[in-house]
Amino acid sequence: MTDRLVGADRVLAVLAELARHPDGIGLDDLARTMASPKPTVHRALAALRRAGFAAQDGYGRYVLGDEFLRLAFAHHEARPDHVRVLPVLRALVARYGETAHYATLDGRWVVYRSKLDPPAGAVRLTSVIGGRNMAHTTAVGKLLLADRLRTEQEVRAWVGDQPLKTPTPHSLGTVEALHAELVRTRERGFGTDDQENEEGVSCLAVPAFLTSPSVPSGAISVSGLAYRTPLQKLIDDVAAIKAIVAF
Repeated sequence: MTDRLVGADRVLAVLAELARHPDGIGLDDLARTMASPKPTVHRALAALRRAGFAAQDGYGRYVLGDEFLRLAFAHHEARPDHVRVLPVLRALVARYGETAHYATLDGRWVVYRSKLDPPAGAVRLTSVIGGRNMAHTTAVGKLLLADRLRTEQEVRAWVGDQPLKTPTPHSLGTVEALHAELVRTRERGFGTDDQENEEGVSCLAVPAFLTSPSVPSGAISVSGLAYRTPLQKLIDDVAAIKAIVAF
């Protein structure tokens, strides 16, 4: 029983590693990355290929299989939260010509459940559906943290002994600064990211109440190039954004 569990865990680890290499990865590199013997990794790949979850391209590199992608996209399209937020994201994209997200909080991270880019002029952001960014550097994360962390002591306990990473010079790096920002976020009713997660990208987020009239299930945001859609423009328009997001 233990061997089967270890084997299953290994197969899943190989699947997760393949997802990090959209251009494919060779067996040698995959085994080296996972610090596992090549025969072991090859057996895991064989199991994934039988299920259609892995395939080889014309150069012998391993990639995610079409069956895995079909299942993933079918599941995502059918998710109740995605179905409900998609019209809202479309409306925000149409109004601002920028990218719109729906994200939820998971510990120290936000998870992007839905994302919609404008038909033209989209910028390459670090956000991807199913991907994560640090909560304290994102508008959606700060908005959701503000609802949960009410005191400086709670913020300090949440931060713990792991220092707050600062991906840009604008990022909040101390408990005191984060607590002050969460207080401000609660008072205003929206979260902002002023080039704190990515240089040159600003974002504003408002709560999404999909499952409760009082506790946000997640947050919906508008993200765009700071020079094209300044943060202040979004702040000035927050009433309209909240009206669009009203479920």
